[in-house]
Amino acid sequence: MPGSMTTIAENLNGALLSTLPAGRGERRLALSVLLASLAFFVVAVPFAKAPLTPVAAFIPIYQSALVVNDLITAVLLFGQFRILGRRALLILALGYLFTAMMAAVHTLTFPGLFAPSGLLGAGPQTTAWLYMFWHGGLPLCVIAYALLKDEGRQSVPGRRGVLIAGGIAAALVATAAFVLIATALQDALPPIMSGNHYTPAMIVVVSSVCGLGVLALGALWWRRPHSVLDLWLMVVLCAWLFDVALSAVFNTGRFDLGFYAGRIYGLLAASFVLMLLLLENGALYARERQKATEATRLSAELAAANEALAGKNTQLEQADRVKSQFFANVSHELRTPLNAIIGFTGTLLMRLPGPLLAEQEKQLKTVQSSARHLLALINDLLDIATITSGRVELKPESVACQEVVDEVIGSMRPLAAVKGLELTASLPQVALTTRTDPRALKQILLNLIANAIKFTEQGSVSLTVDTRLDRGAQLIQFSVTDTGIGVRAEDQAKLFGAFARVETVAMGHTEGTGLGLHLSQQLAHLLGGRIDFRSQYERGSTFTLMIPQI
Repeated sequence: MPGSMTTIAENLNGALLSTLPAGRGERRLALSVLLASLAFFVVAVPFAKAPLTPVAAFIPIYQSALVVNDLITAVLLFGQFRILGRRALLILALGYLFTAMMAAVHTLTFPGLFAPSGLLGAGPQTTAWLYMFWHGGLPLCVIAYALLKDEGRQSVPGRRGVLIAGGIAAALVATAAFVLIATALQDALPPIMSGNHYTPAMIVVVSSVCGLGVLALGALWWRRPHSVLDLWLMVVLCAWLFDVALSAVFNTGRFDLGFYAGRIYGLLAASFVLMLLLLENGALYARERQKATEATRLSAELAAANEALAGKNTQLEQADRVKSQFFANVSHELRTPLNAIIGFTGTLLMRLPGPLLAEQEKQLKTVQSSARHLLALINDLLDIATITSGRVELKPESVACQEVVDEVIGSMRPLAAVKGLELTASLPQVALTTRTDPRALKQILLNLIANAIKFTEQGSVSLTVDTRLDRGAQLIQFSVTDTGIGVRAEDQAKLFGAFARVETVAMGHTEGTGLGLHLSQQLAHLLGGRIDFRSQYERGSTFTLMIPQI
């Protein structure tokens, strides 16, 4: 759950009132509402003391709406706390919860509504003091919100539901404590009501409550940058101050114009944040619905793409099978006559049927060489096709490096002797073994040595075997070093490409398919290794096969 809440917070960051920066449009709207409230306040002040007819139903209707309003606001703020995990939001939600509960008990204790002196053991001062406690609680919570709202912008660790439950319990305890003070301990409080009129002590108490409102307003203004929630909380506090001023400063007591107008202000103040939160929830719902629609569309497109891709894969697999069958048929059809050509030309060159003219011998050698070249090309193409199609079946087994080297050197020594080259091998004293496919390993070494012999006119070719540690893995190295022509720097990048041929001025055209090194590198990768090389033009090269020592 913490992980999912973090993901939701990241997705909604910048989309909630508490995180959305206040723009020019929001500032203009808030200023317009504030100016309208101020204009109404200025017009109402001169008539605040005008007595009006007491309406008994006004208080329960007004404060019931206020309780519902504040409770919904608190619930929405609790929801934002669960998403973002910021303590400032929890404090603000508890402030609205506290005002809802205080408004409820204030209604129960109001004289003449449910009992002549009110319920809960209320006295003549209880309702007025509860009003002051009520209107001082929210500014205190707003001050705490302002001080905590930018606290590292980090989420509260732990279970947020437990913190919410604990906060609700604390708000209940605070409400109960203030009710106890205003009822059981009311005699210890200075009297601020005389019947339905205020005593001089009311001015001191009201000034303190207004002072808290001003402090809360200043704290919000000081803690920048302002979010949209900050902006409307400032509007709420201004209306809150107008409420207190009309209903407890500029009027004379209950049921005059200031009394009614102040409570209208209180209801409006409580409604501002609620309306914004409800609008925000609607906007979020619309955005999430749009995202869901977009996700459904993308899912349908992805399904269609996957279906098309599956069809393409089926076609490619079928084409690969056709290609493989084609290669198999062609290899059989070509290898048979080529082997026959090589065999018959060999027989003729051995002069078994009889002596040959010099020109005839030259032509037969050309035919035999071309047939062997074509057969090698066919074999290399088939090997590469097998590797790229993923049909190579490696058969790992325990392999003694000494045995492999002896077999490879024995096979290649006659080819080196024809060119007068010395072919040597060097292995460490300790016998090296590894688990790999012996056929693939021999093929790579035969290709590397044959390549070295082909490009070396004089000197030697050597095969050295040793071990090395590379990135924590133990490797066996097979290094083939020659004293041949080497590779020019501009040709080295393409050396392992398919059909890569490197022509040299010193040696002229050399036979080959250009697939030997490419095929060897592919086989090395299948063995879990690689082939590296270093070369200096006209001085020789070293090709090193590295495979894991398992």
